[in-house]
Amino acid sequence: MKQIITLFCAVFALTALHAQQISTAPAAVITTANAVNTGSKVVAVSDEMLLLTEAEFNFGKIPQGKPVTHTFEVTNNSKVAFKINNVAASCGCTTPEWEKDKVLAPGEKSKITVGFNAAAEGPFTKFITVSYSDTQSKQITIKGEVWKTPGNSAPENKGLNDLKN
Repeated sequence: MKQIITLFCAVFALTALHAQQISTAPAAVITTANAVNTGSKVVAVSDEMLLLTEAEFNFGKIPQGKPVTHTFEVTNNSKVAFKINNVAASCGCTTPEWEKDKVLAPGEKSKITVGFNAAAEGPFTKFITVSYSDTQSKQITIKGEVWKTPGNSAPENKGLNDLKN
């Protein structure tokens, strides 16, 4: 019985000593907001996994009835590969396009092209949500002002014939 108690105390003492070792490395807090499950382990990543060259684009004044597009460049800023799962616009007049099946390796760049159908007159602000890495998202904004195009063509310039003569 003494041998069992002595063995138990020795194992307990070794376990306690091992648990008390001081690490000089700073502790990393891994939460679901800054971690990616790679299958075999959870990897901490930067808060900025997806970097945008610009988060907002202003088209300025555009004519009514003339669709416009702008291309946003994105970069994988993390240490793990991920895919852009979805790019969703806030309305049907905005159409995003991206490489749906492309997996972005660390440091790799890709493009998201956003089209806007300038049908309604007046100022506009539209939001596009980029979902990536299964749980992350970012928002892109496009804005501008649509000016109304004339309903008919310009009147004929009769003085133009005088200049030709």
